[in-house]
Amino acid sequence: MIRKLSSTEFDSILYVINDAAEAYRDVIPEDRWKESYMSAQELSEEVESGVQFYGWMEEKALVAVMGMQQVRDITLIRHAYVLPDQQRKGIGQNLLKCLLQLSKTSQILVGTWKAAWWAIRFYEKNGFVLTSRREKNRLLREYWTIPKRQVETSVVLSFNRKC
Repeated sequence: MIRKLSSTEFDSILYVINDAAEAYRDVIPEDRWKESYMSAQELSEEVESGVQFYGWMEEKALVAVMGMQQVRDITLIRHAYVLPDQQRKGIGQNLLKCLLQLSKTSQILVGTWKAAWWAIRFYEKNGFVLTSRREKNRLLREYWTIPKRQVETSVVLSFNRKC
């Protein structure tokens, strides 16, 4: 049910991201929301920058996506979305476990919106730890390319693989 997604599934990936991102509409700062949440151009840029997408298939339909990107010495979990009618079925957790196994680095980071309490709780339940504000700011500047305003309104969670 989990597999690496190909460029031929671009439109399906974009659909899942934008449909599931509706959960953020009234939660994240108004100045950070836009229609569509992610454009085709933005998704193209993410793929070109090295984000590899994996997906969960149900009856040949893509219902969840999660990306991973190696940046120097760490792995970033990027763009994790499950269609609303498929949430709370363990799909996100299974995708995350798969990507954690595929990662070749000892530290894995994920960034999300500070106001997205459900996302923060999800990652914490799966072994991630919220970083301090100072560490978050450092990590976002070092490993992500996002606007200053997004840094202000985000958090970073860290997963350290036991050796």
